Amino acid sequence: MVRIDSTASSSLHHNEHWFMEQAKASGMSNPLDVSFAEHLDSIDSLSHLRSKFEYPLNRTLPDADFGLCEPNDESLYLCGNSLGLMPKATRRVVNEFMDRWAGEGVFGHFSEPSPWTKCDQELTKNIAKFVGAEPVEVALMNGLTVNVHILLSSFYNPTATRHKILLESRAFPSDHYAIESQIKLKGYDPEKSMLFVGPREGEDLIRTEDILRIIDEEGDSIAVVFLSGMQYYTGQLFEMEKITKAAQAKGSLVGWDLAHCYINVPLFLHDWNVDFACWCSYKYGSTGPGGLAGIFVHERYRDDNRDRMVGWWGHRMKTRFLMDNKIEFEEGAAGYRISNTPVMLVMPLIGFIETLDGIELTQLRDKSIRLTGYLELLIEHFFSPSSSFRASNKISCESITPKDPNQRGCQLSLKFNISIDRIYKELVKRGVAVDKRYPNIIRVAPIPMYNTFVDVRRFIDVLIEVVNVIDHQ
Repeated sequence: MVRIDSTASSSLHHNEHWFMEQAKASGMSNPLDVSFAEHLDSIDSLSHLRSKFEYPLNRTLPDADFGLCEPNDESLYLCGNSLGLMPKATRRVVNEFMDRWAGEGVFGHFSEPSPWTKCDQELTKNIAKFVGAEPVEVALMNGLTVNVHILLSSFYNPTATRHKILLESRAFPSDHYAIESQIKLKGYDPEKSMLFVGPREGEDLIRTEDILRIIDEEGDSIAVVFLSGMQYYTGQLFEMEKITKAAQAKGSLVGWDLAHCYINVPLFLHDWNVDFACWCSYKYGSTGPGGLAGIFVHERYRDDNRDRMVGWWGHRMKTRFLMDNKIEFEEGAAGYRISNTPVMLVMPLIGFIETLDGIELTQLRDKSIRLTGYLELLIEHFFSPSSSFRASNKISCESITPKDPNQRGCQLSLKFNISIDRIYKELVKRGVAVDKRYPNIIRVAPIPMYNTFVDVRRFIDVLIEVVNVIDHQ
């Protein structure tokens, strides 16, 4: 049996025992061999899902070098954390909508089945299951950053003594900009009202204890805690329930940006008592660039009629078309909608939901843990300081994403000791789709719906080839 090098960790890899058991059960002597990856795919109960997605070939990628990869081979698409692949069902659903629009025109708004005026609300039951919510707590609307603004404009009500918003020191730019602008619009100074939490010096991850300490020390002045459920740069999954409880105990409202959590990790927004949240759907939700986003507003706010940005589509459906200009809010999150539903953007949601029909999120999560565990195991084996491969070259690579699967999702953020420009370009030439984040991070995301263990093993082979090429230039 080949020894798997785990010296990069102080203890055995979280998934090592499972992989070793699988190798033993399959009679294979080398769990690092591609044949072992093929075996893992053969026992994967979700392997059929890949055929339900449009999977890119090397020849369809714009910068693939056919001297380095075969044009008709499948690419290595490991970038679903940035843009998910298109479900095949989506093409049919969109075409059916186009035919209906062409044939019915304006009558499509009210004709059965699924009148356009309520096609979004017909999906809230499905979407609510994805985020651990009641249907009344969910609405589909706008894009992510627009929804951040809409929610903060309602839930951020600063006072002279409680005016701060707690966010990550390296929040995604859209969140940072939205918070900064909302503070200004409410008449406060971002220099005094933006409160940041970040990693300790020399560390990449934010410690939960540091978040809780700031909440404890500054809580009386914090109006809103607004963090990302998962940090986009490192892939760290925050302890949302614990942070929410601590902040609310100090009198703060709590909101979450779930862009990297939606259809990635288990969410229980209702049970966690989260005040509000929002997410995009085009990453793990595979709805296409700029896909329709969603919001969560806890059920306890369903009838509070709090001030908000108001539009016609937030008016109760029963009296909406009376046009009397006397607002009657829809119950719950639906009352935060502003414009009429972009029906074209609802169609990919339908296609995605159809694709996952009969699949439980727990199944996706289980496979995700195995995929990232396998990726991490291979990274540690080939790139740990004591490995023979690492000893023969000057380029180092390590995952900065938490090793505990309960503190991460599909993504591992690989940190290099050289410019990622060179690494990234060489990967792309070989038909690899990953995501780069400066200065030295490449984000790799094997998605359980359409990625395989062979994909992960092939990626490692390509990465080794790229490191060898660059190291000898």
